Amino acid sequence: MSRKGADIVIETLKAEGVEVIFGLPGGAIMEVYDALYRDGTIKHILTRHEQGAGHMAEGYAKATGKVGVAMTTSGPGATNIVTPIADAYMDSVPIVVITGQVPTHMIGNDAFQEVDIVGITRPITKHNFLVRSIEELPLIIRQAFYIARTGRPGPVLIDIPKDITQQSSSVPIPSDQEVRDSLPGYKPHVQGNLQQIKKAVRLIAQAKRPVLYVGGGAVNSEAQEELVELAELMRIPVTTTTQGKGAFPEDHPLALRMLGMHGTYYANMAVYNSDLLIAVGARFDDRVTGKIDEFAPDAKIIHIDIDPASISKNIIVDVPIVGDVKIVLQKLIAEIKRKGAKIEHPEEREKWLSQIEKWKKLHPLTYRNSRKVIKPQYVIEEIHRATNGQAIIVPGVGQHQMWAAMFFKFSYPRQFLNSGGLGTMGFGLPAGIGAKVGRPDREVFVVDGDGSFVMTMQEIITAVEYKIPVRVAIINNGYLGMVRQWQELFYDRRYSEVDLSIQPDFVKLAESMGAVGFRTEKPSEVRKIIEESLKIQDRPVILDFVVDREENVLPMVPPGKSYRDMILEDGRGAEAETMYLVG
Repeated sequence: MSRKGADIVIETLKAEGVEVIFGLPGGAIMEVYDALYRDGTIKHILTRHEQGAGHMAEGYAKATGKVGVAMTTSGPGATNIVTPIADAYMDSVPIVVITGQVPTHMIGNDAFQEVDIVGITRPITKHNFLVRSIEELPLIIRQAFYIARTGRPGPVLIDIPKDITQQSSSVPIPSDQEVRDSLPGYKPHVQGNLQQIKKAVRLIAQAKRPVLYVGGGAVNSEAQEELVELAELMRIPVTTTTQGKGAFPEDHPLALRMLGMHGTYYANMAVYNSDLLIAVGARFDDRVTGKIDEFAPDAKIIHIDIDPASISKNIIVDVPIVGDVKIVLQKLIAEIKRKGAKIEHPEEREKWLSQIEKWKKLHPLTYRNSRKVIKPQYVIEEIHRATNGQAIIVPGVGQHQMWAAMFFKFSYPRQFLNSGGLGTMGFGLPAGIGAKVGRPDREVFVVDGDGSFVMTMQEIITAVEYKIPVRVAIINNGYLGMVRQWQELFYDRRYSEVDLSIQPDFVKLAESMGAVGFRTEKPSEVRKIIEESLKIQDRPVILDFVVDREENVLPMVPPGKSYRDMILEDGRGAEAETMYLVG
């Protein structure tokens, strides 16, 4: 049966199981929006800015594990979604972005609202397509979804000229096998090399001071059960990146929580003094490693990752294993059990765990609370208590992001959804909306800064329109807080262009948009307004917490320094502490 290209788009999206699209229409994509209206089965969330659409698709994908979908028009509609595409690329988030384009015969003529979005996004997409004929349209859409969700996940862009959406064809929707056959050069390696896995088993058995270093790949692979089994079976402590949070429950006795620039003292000391580091779905980014030549200096390194390009990219490793994290861990555990592999130095392993417990007691995550002024860490702890630790937390980017990562204990995967690699201010609110759309059964708290929130605050209107009860806790310190902290510590308190003391009245802003707003400066009222917000289930809520203006995120590894140079919560350096002597 012959149908218009626009109808083919909707038909193919339905074949992919798409339930919701986040977007904003315009001239070049109007035919697809008309088909969306006529079909009526896919829900569409109308955002107030294309950046919001992209971040909502990210939040939806991060919360559900499904491919998120965003749709915009050509020109500025396409360029406005570039930041979310880059964000998704850095954090391996599976989204498909559909953009309208000017008619085929006008491409390259500087037509109205024409831009080469394929060229612009080539460095920040896993793949992108310019559709050149209606006959290839359904195959390209299906290829896009397959590429986005397999291997190392990532964003894929499809640019569709308007004349192709207007043409008619009887081209069928290809089968799964036809999609795979059409991509002969794309074969993600998921199984892992058995000989390399056997090498890893030997190193794990021989190690005296092993550490599991877990990143977002473990979450994407849904490998929580395997991680817990391996850690308990071989008595290995586990540290996670911000992207890996929830892959290993943070209340587990073997949990070291987060490592890196704002990691725990005990996680960083464990990594620094380890003799074996097992990297699982992590990429050794600079916020984790600090000074590279002093990162885990005495450790052999096993690296498990589905992306071969990530292995030995930043840190040279001893045993590379390319494959899906869940599958490789299953094989590794099976090999341990098959060989009856035992810890060769059990006394040393227990001594190692005992030392880590001493580090935990020496410098736990802590802060000085106050009865006079709200401490941001206290807000995070109260959100945790009020939701029994079960809420999905979606931060913006800045100090509040790190406090959320530190002071909310995460127990399940896809619970902490943050912009990691790109560090995108404005991510929190739209991503939180997308997360709530994908997981309506969970409470979703956006933990945002006053600087980050205002960048995309218009999306509160979107949440009001669709009755999405996302809760936004603004950690309001009247500063671009993380920049101010760096200026305090490394620029002799020269506070250059960080003062945000002139801001909207967030309660009135909420009310003007049809949401609910609360505000407090008193620590005694923090829990009360959180609980009041939880009673509201038909609209978004803004909670404006006016906090200590110059509270810092500590501990901290200064930029370019090593774990030995950590600034601790009391202002002292880690180098002054008694270090565990290796060897």
